[in-house]
Amino acid sequence: MENPISDPWHQLRRLTTARIALGRTGGSLPTRELLDFRLAHARARDAVHAPFDPDAFADRLRSLGTETLCLESAAATQTDFLRRPDLGRRLAASSRARLRARDAAGGRNPCDLVIIISDGLSSRAAVEHGPPLLAALIPLIRQSGWKLAPLVVARHGRVALQDEIGELLHARLSLILLGERPGLGAADSLGAYFTYAPHPGLTDAARNCVSNIRAEGFPPATAAQKLFYLITQSLQRGLSGVDLKDDALLLTAQPSKPLLADNQGV
Repeated sequence: MENPISDPWHQLRRLTTARIALGRTGGSLPTRELLDFRLAHARARDAVHAPFDPDAFADRLRSLGTETLCLESAAATQTDFLRRPDLGRRLAASSRARLRARDAAGGRNPCDLVIIISDGLSSRAAVEHGPPLLAALIPLIRQSGWKLAPLVVARHGRVALQDEIGELLHARLSLILLGERPGLGAADSLGAYFTYAPHPGLTDAARNCVSNIRAEGFPPATAAQKLFYLITQSLQRGLSGVDLKDDALLLTAQPSKPLLADNQGV
C-alpha cells in the first residue's frame, strides 16, 4: 500500500466525503475501502426498497396540528414505481376521485399552498427529515397568513405528482418533499420542489429545487428558512422555475430566528 503521508491526495480526504486517495494493494483497492463501497451500495439499495407506511407517517405528521390526507400515485406497487416513472407522476384513479368528491362537497376552496410529502426513491429520507423540516416550515407559513391546504402524504410519488394535486386542490403553489435517488455518499437525501400555478403538463423548467436536505448536507431547519424565502418570492412575483432566482444571502440565523433578505427584483 502507498504511504499516505507521501501521497498529496491523502490530505484532501479531510475536505470531502468523495472517494479519493483510497490507496491500493497491488492493482486492487484495499479491503477496507472495498467493503466500505459495498456497504454504501447496500444502503442505497435498501433506501430504494424500504417499505413506506403512509397511514402511520400521516399520524405522526398530525402532531403538527394540520389536517393530513393520504393519497396514492398510479404506481400500485414498488415494482411499478421503479419500472414506470410515469405512473408516479399522476394520481391513482381512487385518489383523484377522492379529491374531486372533497371539492364537490365543500365547493371550490382555493388556497395559497399545498405541501405534499412522498417516499420517492428513499423512504428513509422522507421519514427522518420530512417531519423536522415541516416542524420548522409550517409555523413560518402560518405567521405569513397564507391559506394552507391539508398536508398530503402520497406513496410512490415522483416530482410531477405535485402538479395534479396542486390543480385539484386549487393551490396557487405546490411544494413536494420526497426522497432523492440514493447515491454512494448519501442514502437519506430529501429534495424539495415547488411550482407556481401547478397543473399537469409542466416541465422541470417550471420548478425550483432545494436538495440534499439532511443533517450532513442542508440541515432541515435551515432548509425550511430557505424554502420559506423562495416560496414567499414565488407567491409575490407569481412565478417559479427558471424565472425565479435565489437572490438572498446565505442564511446564517439560528433556526428559531429566521433571517430573510429584503425582497428584491430578479
